[in-house]
Amino acid sequence: MCGITACAGSDDVVDAVLTGLKNLEYRGYDSAGVATLTEEGIGVHKREGGIDRLVDVVDDSIAGRLGIGHTRWSTHGAPTDENAHPHTDCTGSVAVVHNGIIENYDELRGELSAAGHLFTSETDTEVVPHLIEAELAAGHEPEAAFRRAIDRLEGSYAIAALIDGTDAILATRRGSPLVLGVDGDRRFLASDVPSFLEFTSRVVYLHDGDVVRLATDGHEVTDADGDPVDRGIDTVDWGSEDAERDGYDHYMRKEISEQPDALERAVRGRIADDDRDVVLEDFPPGTFDGISEVHFLSCGTSHHASLYARQLLCDRGVPAHAFTAGEYATTPAPVSEETLVVAVTQSGETADTLASLRHADAAGARTLAVTNVVGSTAAREADDALFIRAGPEIGVAATKTFSSQVAVLALLVERLTEDVTGTPSDDREGMLSALRALPSHVGRVLEESTAASLAGRYGEADGRFFIGRGVAYPVAREGALKFKEITYEHAEGFAAGELKHGPLALVTRDTPVFAVFSGRHDTKTLNNVEEVRSRGAPVVAVASERNDRVLESVDECLAVPETHPDLLGVLANVQLQLVSYHVADLLDRSIDKPRNLAKSVTVE
Repeated sequence: MCGITACAGSDDVVDAVLTGLKNLEYRGYDSAGVATLTEEGIGVHKREGGIDRLVDVVDDSIAGRLGIGHTRWSTHGAPTDENAHPHTDCTGSVAVVHNGIIENYDELRGELSAAGHLFTSETDTEVVPHLIEAELAAGHEPEAAFRRAIDRLEGSYAIAALIDGTDAILATRRGSPLVLGVDGDRRFLASDVPSFLEFTSRVVYLHDGDVVRLATDGHEVTDADGDPVDRGIDTVDWGSEDAERDGYDHYMRKEISEQPDALERAVRGRIADDDRDVVLEDFPPGTFDGISEVHFLSCGTSHHASLYARQLLCDRGVPAHAFTAGEYATTPAPVSEETLVVAVTQSGETADTLASLRHADAAGARTLAVTNVVGSTAAREADDALFIRAGPEIGVAATKTFSSQVAVLALLVERLTEDVTGTPSDDREGMLSALRALPSHVGRVLEESTAASLAGRYGEADGRFFIGRGVAYPVAREGALKFKEITYEHAEGFAAGELKHGPLALVTRDTPVFAVFSGRHDTKTLNNVEEVRSRGAPVVAVASERNDRVLESVDECLAVPETHPDLLGVLANVQLQLVSYHVADLLDRSIDKPRNLAKSVTVE
């Protein structure tokens, strides 16, 4: 939700701030703005709409060595010029950008209005510059005024501020991501690393409560009490080309094509040479002794990966449950010290997932984060972290991260099964061998898929149903989610047996049904296929190329290579990603930036 960027350097930083905003547009694109500290004071330009509209109005009048920027995903107030960030105080001497939600803004706004402050927007953010203004007027030095203002806020936030007369950017975070980039004599701030990745791969991961001072000659990080802290500089193993389209029309299409490489990284060094055991360096055999049940916490696509892992564990005799994090945070399930709570989150910053993770920790459960981002809040706050190594994902609709999550969770499942039950899974060698082959199998799907031509035949329909059983059920749900996200067309994913308990009433000749077959429970799924075909609905199967029985029973088939039934869902999902992509392309949708959606949901 929303993207913050900032830069401090020895030369004009406006271009660097705008570049950072462009790189963060996947976090929000309702409006954008930039503020700099110029020789005449603080200069601000902001506009409703995408970054390109902002670039058109930025001129040399705001040249400066300190700059902050923001790209917005609307929460408080409509996407308008007035509601765009940065927001300023009454005097124009303070400018602020903010990501998150200030829960007590009504109270603060009333207090400030009563004191004579004038507000020009509907946003919760605007209280911040006015709070700083009030503290400055009370005689406090700029950094003290900033800290005192922040202390008044309730909720989640990442904030960066410019104060006229202060040769530095002041910033802090609580519950929303903020990272620092180090590039020679320049310093960057951003909500995500890709913002400044083309400038530097050296990053500092800030913690909740940190206050960072970015000056033209370096940076200083202090804690909430003002004491210096050393957060250290890490080097991310992503290159700037990872965050570029590289000749593809859309980031999403590029990231679909990157799945073989992402999967290879996910499993590299984690499978024994003889395929008989997993090699998780931080999780050797016996790591999970004493665990009796597993809870998965997640949202969106990550929830579907969690459902997939939950099915694998249940098939192996390990009690497991998958909860949507937003529900778990408010109506939690009981846990004990024998419960392993696994937070599955691509960014490691999803607000609902973090809230649920903290509840589980407070209740005494053991916690584990499965995430893509080293240094993320989830990775730091959980007892342990397991990284999926997918690389940066820019498209709002998750693709390669789902595949990598399932692959890494499958490895975790094998470790858990032996530790919890005392014996390896029945076909661990076959499963691990198939995992090792998964990158090449996905490569074949990408080379041989007929999804583009099929999309032309099923692009126009009243709706689309996706069905499956076992591990194919979460894939059906993910296929429907992807279709909805980027085509804006109606699609629903069901457990195959649920069709006859209501949804069948919506099936007509204009309702294509995509049926996912894993190689298990296929007879029952074929019975459901016959139920919809008898109502005239066309059926597209996603199944193994060797599954002749299925191929003969449907109208069309998106075939995938033969593999272990536990992993066929990963291959099927790639086919469904391609269907969604090609239909959205035919409909001329905004594929990388679907309406109303943002990449990382950092507010509850």
